[in-house]
Amino acid sequence: MMIPVILSGGSGTRLWPLSRGEHPKQFLPLVSDKTMVQETVLRLQGLDHLQAPIAVCNEAHRFMMAEQLREIDAQPDVIILEPVGKNTAPAVALAALAAKNYDDILLVLPADHVIENIPAFQQAVVKAEQLAEQGYLVTFGIIPTAAETGYGYIKRSAENIADAFKVAEFVEKPDAVVAETYLNSGEYYWNSGMFAFKAGRYLEELEKFSPEMLAACRLSFADAKIDVDFVRLNKDIFIQCPSDSIDYAVMEKTDKAVVIPLDADWSDVGSWSALWEVRKKDSFGNALTGDVIAIDTENSFIHAGNKLVAAIGIRDMIIIETDDAVMIAPKDRVQEVKQIVEVLKKSQRIEADLHRKVYRPWGHYDSVDSGERHKTKRIVVKPGAKLSVQKHHHRAEHWVVVKGTALVSKGDEILLLSENESTYIPLGVIHSLENPGVIPLEMIEVQSGSYLGEDDIVRFEDKYGRV
Repeated sequence: MMIPVILSGGSGTRLWPLSRGEHPKQFLPLVSDKTMVQETVLRLQGLDHLQAPIAVCNEAHRFMMAEQLREIDAQPDVIILEPVGKNTAPAVALAALAAKNYDDILLVLPADHVIENIPAFQQAVVKAEQLAEQGYLVTFGIIPTAAETGYGYIKRSAENIADAFKVAEFVEKPDAVVAETYLNSGEYYWNSGMFAFKAGRYLEELEKFSPEMLAACRLSFADAKIDVDFVRLNKDIFIQCPSDSIDYAVMEKTDKAVVIPLDADWSDVGSWSALWEVRKKDSFGNALTGDVIAIDTENSFIHAGNKLVAAIGIRDMIIIETDDAVMIAPKDRVQEVKQIVEVLKKSQRIEADLHRKVYRPWGHYDSVDSGERHKTKRIVVKPGAKLSVQKHHHRAEHWVVVKGTALVSKGDEILLLSENESTYIPLGVIHSLENPGVIPLEMIEVQSGSYLGEDDIVRFEDKYGRV
């Protein structure tokens, strides 16, 4: 049997301002109406004897992962929550430890790739399964179409094994001159970061080459807490785990690594220019999203999230507008976008990690206005969902129901509010908000006080385990 392992640990900083720390690119619908996590799972449809997937993600993204899998009727076997990112080798070790049978084959898939040619991809997966059954550790090498400097490469050896090749070496991202030699040689593939191997074989090789890593993974997994579908690792143990990629920790060192050449219109969508490549374009080479007017404009990517974006006379540019940021860059400099995120983080600006609209397990809120002593939010609560029982030290709140029904607890008082009704939550009063109805609850919240940060929450009870 084969178990898909969905790796979702990336932050996608080069796709800022759409991709942000708390809502990275794998959870966004960048190419279709489905998110990249959903596309990763859906492209497996039609493959035989697949088990339920194992997902590995950052603890902060657990509810997005669960919700997005639920939306496509994909019930995961388990969602493993990493308290800190330690790269791909520990993440896959945890998935291998979670497998019920060490002879099961793990199909390791990063959650942020685009693959256009699904039949070619599935044919390669079938080949990989056969090789993995024989004890090989399989990787997928993308047949290069250009001298790309943004990808690592895999060099094949001359030894052919059932339409695959023994791996000669993994190499880092090259400069333009070296990349050209790789392309012309025909011996190098782009490193896709996708793998297939038996769970037990991977653990054996990791034990051989990085025993400290495996020991930390075993201990943190053994002491993990099970919370419905989530496995919460012991943070104190896992934080001691060495950080490394599968390539460095295992694949470069094992003598059982093989590479399957793959030509399936693949992209890791690691930058705005890469996303422009895979998006549909108009007759002038422009990829346009939202309310855009483009005059005398060519070969550009323009995304209008909330406002009209008008462009005149531009070439090879990226323009991304969201509700709280605008990013403009030449297409050949988009690899530098991550520097913007670094500046934002150093300045402790929330735009590095948060959108104006913030998703929570109970729904979402949109901060529509703020001042020195006030903040206004539009809050949407899903049917049956409930915010935590909480209080605030520095702010009071006014709630107005716009749509649906709100069940409000404040102090010893219980209120059932309908549309156009409101209530006031004084500073320091313990309160909660619940949607008892069958339609989304929409309400306006006006906060007032000396401090309005999101960390001014004391939780007493929470159905989502956030106490």
